Amino acid sequence: MNSIKISVITVVYNNAFSIEEAILSVLSQSYNNIEYIVIDGNSLDGTVNIVKKYSEKISKFLSEPDNGIYDALNKGVELATGDVICFLHSDDIYANRNVILNIANEFVNDITVDGVYGDLVYVAKNDTSRVCRHWKSKYFYMDLLKQGWMPPHPTLFLRKKIYERFGKFDLDFKIAADYDFLLRVLSGGIKVKYLPKILYKMRLGGESNKSIVNILRKSKEDLGVLRKNNIGGLYTLMCKNISKVSQLFFMNKNV
Repeated sequence: MNSIKISVITVVYNNAFSIEEAILSVLSQSYNNIEYIVIDGNSLDGTVNIVKKYSEKISKFLSEPDNGIYDALNKGVELATGDVICFLHSDDIYANRNVILNIANEFVNDITVDGVYGDLVYVAKNDTSRVCRHWKSKYFYMDLLKQGWMPPHPTLFLRKKIYERFGKFDLDFKIAADYDFLLRVLSGGIKVKYLPKILYKMRLGGESNKSIVNILRKSKEDLGVLRKNNIGGLYTLMCKNISKVSQLFFMNKNV
C-alpha cells in the first residue's frame, strides 16, 4: 500500500493549558507519514516554550501575530505539502492513536475520494474521558445542506487539491468561516466519504459558544454564510441550531 502524506495543522494562541496534550495526540499516532504544522499567534503565556520542547518532531512551526483563528488556519494550509490536510485545534485530541491511519487507508483504497469525515464528541475541559455531547454524523447527500446539516469540521480530512480548487477560509467571517468553507466545498460537487467512527475529542467552551453575544453573532454570521452560498435561509439556520439538541442523546461514555 502506497503511503500518503497527511498534513496536520494546529493553531494556537495563549493556550499553555492544553497545547501539549494536543501535540502529543498527534505525535502518538501510529501512522508515520505525518507532516505536523503548528501556527502560533505570538503567544505570551508559555505556549511557545511548550511547542519548542517538541521541535525535533514538529515539521514546521510559525509564531507571529495574526488576524484570528481563520487567518492562522490559512497560514497552515499555505505551508502544508501533504496529499491530505486536516486540523487539530489546540484544545482537542484525537480519539485514539489509529485515527490518521484509518483515514489514510480510506484515501488509499479509493483514489476518487476527495474527503473523509467522521464523528466527534465534546468532552469536559478538565477530563477528556467524560463525554458531554456526541456529534454523530451521517452519509452525505446534497439536500442535507438545506436542512442545516454539516459534518464536524475538525473530523474532515481533505485532499490538498480541494483547497487549491475552492480556496481557503473567508476572513470576512470571524466565527463562521468554517461553515462557509464547508458549504462552499460540499456544494461544489466533491466526493466525500463518511467513516462512522469517533475520530475527535473537542473540549467544551469554544469561541462561538462562550457567551450569549457570541452565540447571537454566530447565528448572524451563519445566516450570512447561507445567503452567500445560496443555500437556504432562516429555516436552514433554525434546523442547524435545533440539530445540536440531538447530540445530547447520542451519548457514548466508552470513548
